[in-house]
Amino acid sequence: MPATRPTTSRFATALAACALAALVAALALTVTRGGTLGDSHPLHGWYLADLGLFAVAMALLRRVPERHIAGLVLAGSVAVAAAGLLAPPRTSDDAYRYVWDGRVQAAGISPYRYTPADPALAGLRDPALFPPGSCKAWNEHRAAKGVCTHINRPGVHTIYPPVAELWFLGLHTAGGTVRTVQVGGALLAIATTGVLLLVDRRDWRAGLWGWFPGIAIWSVNDAHVDTLGVLLLVIALALVARRRTVTAGIALGAAIATKLLPGLALPGAMSGVLARRPRLADLALPGAALAAFALAYLPYVRASGIGVIGYLPGYLREEGYEDNGTTVRFGLLRLLLPAEAAPYAAALVLAVVVLYVLRRGDPARPWSGALLVTGTALLLVAPAYPWYGLLVVALVALDGRWEWLAVPAAGQALYLFEGDAQQPAYAAALAVVVTGAVVRRGRVNTD
Repeated sequence: MPATRPTTSRFATALAACALAALVAALALTVTRGGTLGDSHPLHGWYLADLGLFAVAMALLRRVPERHIAGLVLAGSVAVAAAGLLAPPRTSDDAYRYVWDGRVQAAGISPYRYTPADPALAGLRDPALFPPGSCKAWNEHRAAKGVCTHINRPGVHTIYPPVAELWFLGLHTAGGTVRTVQVGGALLAIATTGVLLLVDRRDWRAGLWGWFPGIAIWSVNDAHVDTLGVLLLVIALALVARRRTVTAGIALGAAIATKLLPGLALPGAMSGVLARRPRLADLALPGAALAAFALAYLPYVRASGIGVIGYLPGYLREEGYEDNGTTVRFGLLRLLLPAEAAPYAAALVLAVVVLYVLRRGDPARPWSGALLVTGTALLLVAPAYPWYGLLVVALVALDGRWEWLAVPAAGQALYLFEGDAQQPAYAAALAVVVTGAVVRRGRVNTD
């Protein structure tokens, strides 16, 4: 029997590689032929196919010998990211705003000062961002009479925090095109896979990030800046596990100053701190995070003052987080509670989860508590943007509780089918998460 083991090892690796190749081919077809946000119906079948092939590929990756895992996962991460580069953005036009913000900063102007539609910036316009024509495509928006642009919400100020804006400036220096933004997203996604493998080179779970179909779609093709926040957060949590508290806090503060959502991981980074008598040293991590966050904002505050808030209040209104919003939020809670009570109930539930993590969380596995808090928050809020779930994907890759991948999947369903899908999609995600937790606990008790 021992003589057959090398053959079995090679066969398992070859099977996983074949499944990976099929996944990459499907992602390439999804990106090039699967439709756009303006005609999303063809995407439905392709997304299901991508998800199925991803599940098969991950099941086979678990059987690959440990010595082959790092190389295969990293190669797969490169291939999945490359698939996202095969076409311009198909389901989001956020990348055009990134290009614009970088261009504005390169001209020596604060990105928070003017809107893209403002005549004061007319000299920065070009056909790549302000195309001539009828302005009827899904990624074209009317900026003013006779002015069309690919930049969404051209009449409002940018919403992105300062580290994201610095990234946009860097992308401008590197080329300043949408293709540059996509390549930047690919590099960030691959770098995140590399950091995950540094945590444990033998762990197949890094493939849960590197091979996840959303990486090709959300991180690369649509090139969402959330991927930068994810990379910084993964670095921060890896440093927490190694007790590099101050450095971890700086990385976490930078992550929060990229997209704000990584702030949900702070309780996880402080897992178990309330299980003992608190010490002054416990303030080092949140203190370093706050300092890094504030320092990132400082140059922009000096240039724009309160304007650095940007479109955030308007965004919250638009997305239904205020009473006069048009989009329903806290969908699962509103199945049980009146609309006016749902935000308070969501805050209470999240506070209980945060307290649990601070008291019972494992300091050696800060990503476990971060996943619980972040995933719970997204279930409660039920956002329509699936790329918010990139944080969950990375935390799953660290922690291994794959059932939480149902949360970004619910966001994708809502993004394609809009309001009617919110409660069914997130109810299904909650059911998957609960079922996975019950099964996992049952296995632990059996062992």
